[in-house]
Amino acid sequence: MNRARATRKTGWGIAVVLLLGMAAPVSVWQAAPAVEAPADPLMAGFARSTVASVADAVDQVVGRRGYLAYDMRPYVAGTFVGRAATALVKPATPEEATPALAVKHSVEMIDAASPGDVGVIVMEGSLDVAAIGGLMGTAAKARGMVGMVLDGAVRDIAELRALELPVFARAASPATAVGRYASVSKQVPVECAGVTVAPGDIVVAGEDGVVIVPKNRAADVLQRAQEIDEREMKMVPFIKKYRSLQKAIEVFNRI
Repeated sequence: MNRARATRKTGWGIAVVLLLGMAAPVSVWQAAPAVEAPADPLMAGFARSTVASVADAVDQVVGRRGYLAYDMRPYVAGTFVGRAATALVKPATPEEATPALAVKHSVEMIDAASPGDVGVIVMEGSLDVAAIGGLMGTAAKARGMVGMVLDGAVRDIAELRALELPVFARAASPATAVGRYASVSKQVPVECAGVTVAPGDIVVAGEDGVVIVPKNRAADVLQRAQEIDEREMKMVPFIKKYRSLQKAIEVFNRI
């Protein structure tokens, strides 16, 4: 009897070992982390450059300015690079500027945004009315947007700062769009602070301001910006060595 029980125990032990051995590969496979998609090389390249170099590169490659007006400033500080998602809002009568219509397309643009997008909202005709506030900022942050650029005003700045959502705007104002403005369209080309911005254009923002890179010239602009950065990196030690900016300009043809 003892020998029979021992045989049964041994059999059960072998079965458990075999079952564990079969289950192990399945467990390991299930625990393997998902492979992340590679970062967009264009975005990564622009993020390593500077706003000033990108502005110069747009001038040289595109032949027109890409930098937004001087009063487009960071009300919530931060740097970002991303693809533009646009919305256009125009003045309207109180009857037209209902709560449903005042921010309709701006809200739809945010709710459809992809991670890494930059919201570009144009409030035509005035800088006295806020394009976004805390609620729209919360939605933008939840969608993974990296920043907002407003040709208009911003409000609820403390809330936006707490969200750590960088916001560039031309003014600050507590005024709501309801009763004053009605949204017109989304994901269309807009005139933002002196520059045409189309959906998908690359937005580069930092302490120096905001630059728009046309999507169809982005690779050429990035290459030129990188060339500018490399030249300036060589100029700095040259200036320190010879203590002459004029001599550096003559040698490198750059200022």
